[in-house]
Amino acid sequence: MKKLQFIIFLIFAITAQAQELVTYEIPKEMFYSAHNDDFTVKVRIPGGEWKDLYEYKVEVDMDNRQIASMVSFDFSGKVEIQVRKNNGTINTAQIRPLSYGIVPVVDGNIISFSLDRPRKLSLEVNGDKLQNLHIFANAILDEKPSLDNPDVIYFGPGLHQPKEQSRGVFRIPSGKTVFIDGGAILKGKLLLDSVQNVMIKGHGIVFQPERGVEIRHSQNVTVDGPVFINPKHYTIYGGQVTGLTVRNIKSFSNWGWSDGIDLMSCSDVSIDDIFMRNSDDCIAIYGHRWEAYGNVRNIQIKNSTLWADIAHPINIGLHGNAEADGDTIEHITFSNIDILEHDEDDRNCQGCMAICPSDNNLVRNITFDNIRVENFQEGQLFNIRVLNDKKYSKAPGRGIENILFKNIQYNGKGANPSIIYGYDNERRVKNITFENVRINGKFIKNAADGDIKIGEHTVDIKFK
Repeated sequence: MKKLQFIIFLIFAITAQAQELVTYEIPKEMFYSAHNDDFTVKVRIPGGEWKDLYEYKVEVDMDNRQIASMVSFDFSGKVEIQVRKNNGTINTAQIRPLSYGIVPVVDGNIISFSLDRPRKLSLEVNGDKLQNLHIFANAILDEKPSLDNPDVIYFGPGLHQPKEQSRGVFRIPSGKTVFIDGGAILKGKLLLDSVQNVMIKGHGIVFQPERGVEIRHSQNVTVDGPVFINPKHYTIYGGQVTGLTVRNIKSFSNWGWSDGIDLMSCSDVSIDDIFMRNSDDCIAIYGHRWEAYGNVRNIQIKNSTLWADIAHPINIGLHGNAEADGDTIEHITFSNIDILEHDEDDRNCQGCMAICPSDNNLVRNITFDNIRVENFQEGQLFNIRVLNDKKYSKAPGRGIENILFKNIQYNGKGANPSIIYGYDNERRVKNITFENVRINGKFIKNAADGDIKIGEHTVDIKFK
């Protein structure tokens, strides 16, 4: 009997230890100015006390600027979430990405559901994607740096503004670990220039900077965990960086040129478990631009959600060193990606998955695997072109080679015909494979099935 009691006690002890919930207070200086009252959100461990979350306002969609909402917390085990809509009637409630299969329960103006793992979600009431609620449920931080360590730069709970007020810059030297507490808000960009071995970690917020994190001519940099709210320009800029890791970041932007992650002449990059909602390209991979020079290789993007209110979710190849022989952009993989939106009326800037080299660039050996594209407003599913974009470039691209689209599914009505075009006999598109690609549930066996226009100077376009 005692043995059985001990086993039961041990089970309860392990279960209690596995269940943990961490919420954060907002700095008092921003309590009123940063709040959105569209929703009231609470979270709890099952059977525990409800904890109120702070509902941040985030600005979305440059074409039709709206105020959406965002909450964030950390947990392990299982949590229950309760959302009250404070205005209007709930006719429908949907949680995306749809691939997660999370179906909420609606009772009057209360929406409830539970989570048993970290998730980044959009809760949309009555189909409203512009005044929706973003829910970022993080894993508990496994390890916090020692605050006594002289190589740790700690931003604790509260509001932080850089000393360089005129430029809004936090300069980070080599060898530092920057820890941003979940209750911290930074009003300024993090600048890493010619540094190495830097980690930026924590679940705090970088609020309305010029750029979120700017990394130039550096090696071995990690950015893990923060939320970036409405930078005026890129969320993360990498210029000639080798050994870059980006994990678990969340981003909102709604300005012109406010791309998510833009990489110029970067190599050996890992991007994992991110949520990007941007009013320009969510992820753009280029060769030379501005002060960054060199080829691009070995980039992996996985387990992520991309939401392009404007322009491309994924864009590869536009900028390069046209005055030399161009750059080579190669060995890039996108895997396990949910694309939630693509809305672009300029045909030259369309494509959920766009490979459009200019500036003498050669793009080759690119894989898209397990990509789920939900219904989007306007654009193209695939845009594969060698072109001379005279608005941004000085020469056409050199070519596109060895591209695999595998296990792709699109369910929606917003797609214009996809295109595959070469430029001339010397600048061709060749060896493009579509394998196990489904559009609205139908496998595409040829270009007509996929509503794909194949133009001149293309070779070996295959459907499996």
